[in-house]
Amino acid sequence: MAPSSTSFVHKSFTYDVFLSFRGHDTRKTFVDHLCYALQQKNIRTFKDGDKIKKRKKISDQLIKSIKDSKFHVIVFSKNYASSSWCLDELLKIMECNRTTHEHAVYPIFYDVEPFEVRKLSGTVGKAFAKHKREKSAKKWRKALKEAAEVAGWDLKNSFDGYEAKLIQKVVDEISTDICNSNVDGKS
Repeated sequence: MAPSSTSFVHKSFTYDVFLSFRGHDTRKTFVDHLCYALQQKNIRTFKDGDKIKKRKKISDQLIKSIKDSKFHVIVFSKNYASSSWCLDELLKIMECNRTTHEHAVYPIFYDVEPFEVRKLSGTVGKAFAKHKREKSAKKWRKALKEAAEVAGWDLKNSFDGYEAKLIQKVVDEISTDICNSNVDGKS
């Protein structure tokens, strides 16, 4: 029997969540706690580590991990936009989000305001300033704006700075979305 035109093929992902973050800002604090909480709920999480060699351009391994993750959690921090590495990850994440409905973006605004990311102002603007003459600056600027326009979580304003509350909310919402996507995938 031929498949109907309304049936969908759901991709099987290697990871549930890909974490994009600026290591100097959040690796050993917020992101470490978030990753641990996700893994405690059996949510398969990709967090880059020391085994990935740092290069100017995003590595094949990271590109594959971004493509092979259902959800992309972007932790925007004060220095996120200072890293071409983070900005290249963001480009790939937003490309996946635009080109397929199988991926979802979850922005977290960690000690920065969404408007700072969207408009490249404040500490985010200062962090990005070193890239203004780089070839990829226009694409990075567009990706930052696009990601900041997605409804996300704001640590400062929505959670009054309480990281544990934010982490619990993120884990609960991703758990629910994973359950919903698994149900949708079986229909």
